Amino acid sequence: MSSFTRTLYVGVTNDLPRRVLEHKSKLVAGFSAKYNITDLVYAEEYWDVREAIDREKQIKSWRREKKIALIESVNTGWTDLAL
Repeated sequence: MSSFTRTLYVGVTNDLPRRVLEHKSKLVAGFSAKYNITDLVYAEEYWDVREAIDREKQIKSWRREKKIALIESVNTGWTDLAL
């Protein structure tokens, strides 16, 4: 985990490249800027925004260990997928 942070961020967007740029450039003040969260380590794609929001809420309700297991199920090295 090269740039591993202790803080995890879960969010929904309709434009992932734009949102990644906002996080990396800290263009939007808020949680990710405050905690210097810049790496995209996991993503899911949904066609229905309601399903995406439901999934976001589900993941946010999980304990940290379960979120880490989800990330590591597809990205063991926590590689920044946005590079």
